[in-house]
Amino acid sequence: MKISRWLTSIALFALPGLAFAADLDGGSISMLWGVPFAGLLLSIALVPLFAPIFWHHHFGKVAAAWGLAFLVPFAVVFGPGVAGASFVHALLAEYIPFVILLTALFAVSGGIYIRGNLHGSPGLNTAILAIGAVLASFMGTTGASMLLIRPLIRANDNRKHVAHVVVFFIFIVSNAGGSLTPLGDPPLFLGFLKGVDFFWTVGHIYQETLFLVGVLLVLFYALDSWYYRRHKEVTPQDPTPDTRDIGFDGKVNFALLGGVVALVLLSGFWKSSVVFNIAGTEVGLPGIVRDVGLVIVTLASLWLTPKKVHADNQFGWGPMQEVAKLFAGIFLTIIPVIAMLKAGLNGPFGAIVAAVTRPDGSPDPAMYFWATGALSSFLDNAPTYLVFFNTAGGDPAVLMTTLAPTLAAISAGAVFMGANTYIGNAPNLMVKAIAEDRGVKMPSFFGYMLWSGGILVPLFIVMTFIWFK
Repeated sequence: MKISRWLTSIALFALPGLAFAADLDGGSISMLWGVPFAGLLLSIALVPLFAPIFWHHHFGKVAAAWGLAFLVPFAVVFGPGVAGASFVHALLAEYIPFVILLTALFAVSGGIYIRGNLHGSPGLNTAILAIGAVLASFMGTTGASMLLIRPLIRANDNRKHVAHVVVFFIFIVSNAGGSLTPLGDPPLFLGFLKGVDFFWTVGHIYQETLFLVGVLLVLFYALDSWYYRRHKEVTPQDPTPDTRDIGFDGKVNFALLGGVVALVLLSGFWKSSVVFNIAGTEVGLPGIVRDVGLVIVTLASLWLTPKKVHADNQFGWGPMQEVAKLFAGIFLTIIPVIAMLKAGLNGPFGAIVAAVTRPDGSPDPAMYFWATGALSSFLDNAPTYLVFFNTAGGDPAVLMTTLAPTLAAISAGAVFMGANTYIGNAPNLMVKAIAEDRGVKMPSFFGYMLWSGGILVPLFIVMTFIWFK
């Protein structure tokens, strides 16, 4: 990957001064350092719309250009030590584990083929979305998304309108469904590591989850039925031939998928004193074991999966490469933005952090829900969750009892509102890339936000008055 070469070059440039690097103080830096991040987001939103051919061939270069537009001036102003330490932290603590996990799930799910021809009727599509919502809390939103998006698209390959199916899939499977356990979404997993009970979210936001998923399923069934009844919606010739039996090929990948879940859980439960300090970034043994294990799982899947299964699944690395390149730029340019957010009241986002507290000093669950959700829509929802978790006191025993409505609001905002944009949660962009790779004409960045703004935001407003007032 060309992007890996410029990332490596930057690291080598910065290494000599890393020993003297200091932590980045988000309270002392200007909002202007967020311009490259905003520029990358606008590029993702606008360039595919106005220059689709250029974007298709050069999106990696665009991401690299914005990354350099941040890192080079940052190294000049703050020194190569601080810039290099920030870069290494983003690389080792965030980007590499993210890409390794996503690659493992992409490879394993791509090795599972549902044999037979499912016909994409409104009933079947709704059932797949409902199943995905359940699976998301037990195998993660990314795992459930990667497992089900291909058969869902193939089931609808004789339909004229498919984009709405994928949009609701992102709403339900890639986001809302992952709200009940720490396995579902990274923010909840971080809360679990901080001391929140494993089943706390099941007991405290299941009503919100049932409401959101239930209403979305009803809306989807009504919309899909309307499309389905339209003239010439279903093509006379189905690209996928009918077969007598329906089953699974590549069953070994189910075991490998279980291995992925086990490795992620192991890295959370296993406490080890073995820590390696790499240029100021601590890399623990559990994380190393997890990532090495995930690489082995990926290679095992590619080796054990019959070539026919990959061919039937139209498996290719294009969508994974797109996500890896774009998120390389996102993880790099987001460094100063996350630092500003972590500065809390002393940072540029201080007004947002202050807004979550009522005049009497008590937390306002409604504001926590919207503040966490709004920032999670565009920033990494995991650190956003931690910022507001700590703003609310950071004591899991108190947050799970006395301040339970506040913790519920933070959890729901971080998970549910990740569906507001393509970059709000990792599987969103992956699902979009896979769909477009299969010929589905997906909404643009802002087009998707019209869908989420028109459907999700009103539901979030209703939820606020029912549960977070």
